[in-house]
Amino acid sequence: MVVESLKDQGVEVVFGYPGGAVLPIYDEIFQQNNIRHVLVRHEQGAVHAAEGYARSTGKPGVCLVTSGPGATNAVTGLTDALMDSIPIVVLTGQVPTFMIGNDAFQEADTVGITRPCTKHNWLVKETDKLADTIHQAFHVATNGRPGPVLIDIPKDVQFANGTYISPKAASTKHYQPKVKGDIETITALVDAMETASRPIFYTGGGVINSGAAGSQLLREIVDATGFPITSTLMGLGAYPANGKNWLGMLGMHGLYEANLAMHGCDLMINIGARFDDRITGRVQDFSPNSLKAHVDIDPSSINKVIHVDLPIVGDVAHVLEDVLRIWKSRGRKTDTAALKEWWAQIEDWRSVDCLKFTQKGKTIKPQHALARLESLTKDHPDRYICTEVGQHQMWAAQYMGFNEPNRWMTSGGLGTMGYGFPASVGVQMAHPDALVINVAGEASWLMNMQEMGTAVQYRLPVKQFILNNERLGMVRQWQELLHGERYSHSWSEALPDFVKLAEAFGAKGIMVSDPADLDDAIMEMINHEGPVIFDCLVEKHENCFPMIPSGEPHNKMLLGEDADTGSAIKEGGAVLV
Repeated sequence: MVVESLKDQGVEVVFGYPGGAVLPIYDEIFQQNNIRHVLVRHEQGAVHAAEGYARSTGKPGVCLVTSGPGATNAVTGLTDALMDSIPIVVLTGQVPTFMIGNDAFQEADTVGITRPCTKHNWLVKETDKLADTIHQAFHVATNGRPGPVLIDIPKDVQFANGTYISPKAASTKHYQPKVKGDIETITALVDAMETASRPIFYTGGGVINSGAAGSQLLREIVDATGFPITSTLMGLGAYPANGKNWLGMLGMHGLYEANLAMHGCDLMINIGARFDDRITGRVQDFSPNSLKAHVDIDPSSINKVIHVDLPIVGDVAHVLEDVLRIWKSRGRKTDTAALKEWWAQIEDWRSVDCLKFTQKGKTIKPQHALARLESLTKDHPDRYICTEVGQHQMWAAQYMGFNEPNRWMTSGGLGTMGYGFPASVGVQMAHPDALVINVAGEASWLMNMQEMGTAVQYRLPVKQFILNNERLGMVRQWQELLHGERYSHSWSEALPDFVKLAEAFGAKGIMVSDPADLDDAIMEMINHEGPVIFDCLVEKHENCFPMIPSGEPHNKMLLGEDADTGSAIKEGGAVLV
């Protein structure tokens, strides 16, 4: 039933790790050739790999893990997927139904433990309900706001016989999220667009989750109106980074021009973002003088953090289709004179060149490493970038450009160190001929380094691009700026030799420390046919700017000392603006 359900749902790959409570399912997997199973080295890795698969394909990722510690090891990945709205289906084994509650071997209250970190979960006690439950799970995971679901299957249910039903016969009518937005509110939004002097589109991961149509309609409306557009970390690629209206990412480490445009706009159109704290800064001062519209398929996200004037509950693609249709039918009107002045102001902010840096000396700046990685890979016909979490993640978002959706895999809401490597494994499984690079810090990468065994076993040519500053970079930066330079436990005194580590796994290792050698080393990494650990030794105490200090509004930022800020105050390697 489990295997047949997965086949009927179009599943091609399952990431998992066997154990006693799921051996009947593994026995069935052994006896078929339709679904490929990928043996990871840790259950957290299985879930992150499924996330990478889901985010790069738009299809749900699937995991299979055993009971007890197998399920509890999956909790971090489930929470990560819930925060970032990633559709995954996790199947867990459970002790036999008659033993539940007896503290049996490898028993855990999986449904209870995972209730707060899944969109929905089920404990299946009747074999005849198993197929229906699996089909429901796929429906719930992929409809409305996507997210993780979990099905807990006791071992005696797996051994029993029952009646199989197809997806068409499954009980899914009880969950039909609203996808069409309210036409009156959409019309009011068009009214505001026609008269706005300083409009901005603020987009998030919801655009990418709405599929190719959502991103295409967003591009059409931005280019047709001439409005500027910015994005959250999760929304990168929905509008092309080389598009003429692109301001770059906004938020705590967003670009100067994007943050000031958000602060100074008179019409903010939020499409598929949730006003998270990395974006809003101090809530009471967030975009203080703007009329605010919010398009989101999740009703609970509306007015949760920021009160909006035009709430629109619906799927991004459906809502944008209606916005475009109404706006075009009314003559495609905008305040062109005011918009020209608005763009002039934005260009003035852009002239600050907030990402400017100077590469000098014999030590590689991390910004330079990523700028070179971008330059040498941006024209690759099929490139995917994953990241771990920390400074390197923010630098990757700042210096690498994404012109298509589903090409950027990073942990946004939960900020999970250890996400990127297994996610890159999932991406490479989905796109075997693509160039898949995981931008990492040495500390994050070590969190799930065991997945190197998975990459080697399945001949996955994933490239692990480690910016090695021998520090917990973002922690160290905050300790420098906010805690009097008291560097409490933000470095390791026992890091491995990453080249030897790669060789121990049967992979290729490359180490570079001289800027003059960087380009050749990157090309060697790209051209190698197998997995690579690339150890890039970078400046140990570089800070990631721009930065909005915690609790400050968007118009108060720290910029790097190379930014063109004229007579602004310079202090401690940063510019106060």
